[in-house]
Amino acid sequence: MILKRWLVGDPLKTAQARHERLSKTIALAIFSSNAISSVAYATEEILLVLVLAGAAAVAWSIPVSLAILFLILILTISYRQIIYEYPEGGGAYVVARSNLGDRPALVAAAALMIDYVLTLAVSVAAGIAALTSAIPSLFVHREALGLIAILFMIVMNLRGVRESGKFFAIPTYFAIAALGFLVMVGTVRSFFNPGGPPHMTSSADIENLTLFLILRSFAAGCSAVTGMEIVSNGVKAFRPPESKNAATTMLWMSAILASLFIGISWMAYHHGILPKADETVISQLARLTFGTGLFYYTVQIGTMALLVLAANGAFAGFPNLASILARDGFMPHQMATFGDRLVFSNGIIILGFLACLLLILFQGDTHALIPLYAIGVFVSFTLSQAGMVKRWLMKKGPHWQTKLIVNGAGALTTGIATIIIATTKFMQGAWIVFLLVTILLLMFQGIRSHYKAVKEQIALDRRGERPPLPRRNIVIIPISGLNRAVVRALDYARSRPGEVRAVYVDLDPEESAKVKIQWAQWGGGVNLIALSSPYRSVLGSLLDYVEEVLEKDPNAWITVVIPEILPARWWQNVLHNQRAFLLKAALLFKERVILIDVPYHLTR
Repeated sequence: MILKRWLVGDPLKTAQARHERLSKTIALAIFSSNAISSVAYATEEILLVLVLAGAAAVAWSIPVSLAILFLILILTISYRQIIYEYPEGGGAYVVARSNLGDRPALVAAAALMIDYVLTLAVSVAAGIAALTSAIPSLFVHREALGLIAILFMIVMNLRGVRESGKFFAIPTYFAIAALGFLVMVGTVRSFFNPGGPPHMTSSADIENLTLFLILRSFAAGCSAVTGMEIVSNGVKAFRPPESKNAATTMLWMSAILASLFIGISWMAYHHGILPKADETVISQLARLTFGTGLFYYTVQIGTMALLVLAANGAFAGFPNLASILARDGFMPHQMATFGDRLVFSNGIIILGFLACLLLILFQGDTHALIPLYAIGVFVSFTLSQAGMVKRWLMKKGPHWQTKLIVNGAGALTTGIATIIIATTKFMQGAWIVFLLVTILLLMFQGIRSHYKAVKEQIALDRRGERPPLPRRNIVIIPISGLNRAVVRALDYARSRPGEVRAVYVDLDPEESAKVKIQWAQWGGGVNLIALSSPYRSVLGSLLDYVEEVLEKDPNAWITVVIPEILPARWWQNVLHNQRAFLLKAALLFKERVILIDVPYHLTR
């Protein structure tokens, strides 16, 4: 408990929740780091595909980047409309459920949850890649460094939204400033040195560049728009007026994302940057722009910080979405419960655990994780936009035709992008995402069915049902001898209404005789029943006796009062047999059997 307080902090009162709301400045740092961080690897992923057709083919990175820029514009306008229309948050899941039904909504939720886990794993892996590019000797430790980063993020997010936001705001803005300075200086220099990339001055043959390869590069670059939906998921986290502040934050996030992404793509094209296994594109650009001095390391540190802090977006999105699903009965109810610091602690811990597992499975390799990335979020993009199209057709309202065109364009664009991503990345590992979505759908439906069955079985509104009549209560105290713990349990049992019986399993005639003599003095008139056990099975004999009583009196309650000795030190438990624990485990699921544990605390 002391360690928890030191790591997480003191609990916050429920009344303090309104003080935990975020300003636009802090919210931008939390919600935008996921989307903006993707500029560190989106251009590189485009180049990794295009270079397969030869160095000259990377000239197509500019048209591909412009297509992604158009996608950013469409999504920005679309999600601002969702923010105003659904101020309670929930993003694609809430939009799809209210307009398209449960099944599409659950597909969107499953796809988003997978994407949040991948966001955390990819962001941390890419951040560590930026660090190892600057310090190559750390490359062999990338998995361990990634796990440490995730654990740190878990602890910070458990401390509360506002506190973690303040902590991460400074490094996030530092990283944006560093990348912005790199893009600004590099772009200005490129206009004063318009010689063009070295590989474009030759007559390189790019006949190997096919439409499929261009579409693959587009699919890879679409990782640049992942995270854009997080603001719409967390509208309720903003200070009033929530929708207006969220929409403004969305606009600033998109402007920063678009500027950095197209700037990095332009610089990579201008300098003829080709991807390397041991150095990121950002590192190469920073080295060409600033050399290997202070500004180079500033950019690398900023990039690493932004990539690692991009996990904040996942920590903001995953627990919130899980809480909404839990509210609707598709996730365990515990996911909707606030922790000590007014955050969804269970969602934060589960997200961190899954990301750690993913990082270990893929050995901290960004490029191994990227093929799984972006598919889920584009599925949710498409469903949310389609849901908004149906909403405008049904609701209409002011300027609904314009809104319909925007969301229709969004649904068409993201739908095409989803098909391209799914087709081009399927054999690279995208099939895993589709499999996981299917598994999550079955899990959601199973949880909902369970809660529905529980509600039906415990409901009081069944026709003809009346309050139950009083029943006979038989109180059984299993004992292994006479001691203070047994006397204490006996004292409690006698305070209960009903017939009290003590049950002793006879394993040794001499010991049994002593127990009967002691019972005559300490038993207080309670009947002692001695059970024979030819095979020395104490637990088996007790269970057989309980079953016998249940059969003889099918309308009676049986209360089993268990005397239990609790040692003063936790390690002393191993020195005692676990008969009480085994008995409780065996009787817990028996109908009409109630268990009461009477502890006797030892002092040393």
